[in-house]
Amino acid sequence: MEKQLALPNVVLIEPKPVSEELLLKVHTKELVERTKRQWYWRGAVLSVGGMVEALEMVYDGRLRNALVFDVAAGHHAGPSSAWGGTYLSLTGPAVVNLREKHRRDIKVAILDTDAHHGDGTRAVFRGDKNTLHVCFCYHSTVEEDGTKVCVGLGWAVGDQDYMERVKQEFIPRAKEFKPEIVIHLLGHDTCIGDYGDRGLSPEFFPKLVEVVKQCAEEVCGGRYVVASHGGYRRDVAEYIFPKIIEVLASR
Repeated sequence: MEKQLALPNVVLIEPKPVSEELLLKVHTKELVERTKRQWYWRGAVLSVGGMVEALEMVYDGRLRNALVFDVAAGHHAGPSSAWGGTYLSLTGPAVVNLREKHRRDIKVAILDTDAHHGDGTRAVFRGDKNTLHVCFCYHSTVEEDGTKVCVGLGWAVGDQDYMERVKQEFIPRAKEFKPEIVIHLLGHDTCIGDYGDRGLSPEFFPKLVEVVKQCAEEVCGGRYVVASHGGYRRDVAEYIFPKIIEVLASR
């Protein structure tokens, strides 16, 4: 179901649940069956379904870009295990679906700016040379010919230093990698006063999206999908996401 919002060029799309068939191309049957018995199953399959649809629509030009709100799915879900409030992979099924419907060698860049290491996402895409995964977390590593990168950050980073690290560590890698679409796992748990506090102000997050959007414009024709990730401060979420939508909707 689609609903036009007050902002020009913005439409709200209610997702359909992802199919179990697609989930089983990323997860073990045991993990899927275990998750089906939990209260958060409905939210998780709708979240993954939303990412599947958003990635497909942005890739084939039906949408310029997209913001996906998700619950119970995300970067701590690997092929056979999951934790930390994310019980199904958000990106894995969406990328598999995209490649099956178009080309198996589609190049995807995933930027993870949640406070924590995206261990599940890393496990899903381990050995996949067509997926660039750059995660801003606790430690610094470069693996798999530079396609799997962790950028270690201190706790009191602040807006300016964090932005500089994104410009130094992600933007050049994305330009060299030349993805056909950029996925951004955006946690606001890094905001001041949240559980992953990195000293970032609420004003930082729309500015970050603006920088990454510009990168996507340069490397892949603006194909850019943002997904909400960690963060419990409701006031921050209510402030940043309308502004992020404005950034995405601007020409």
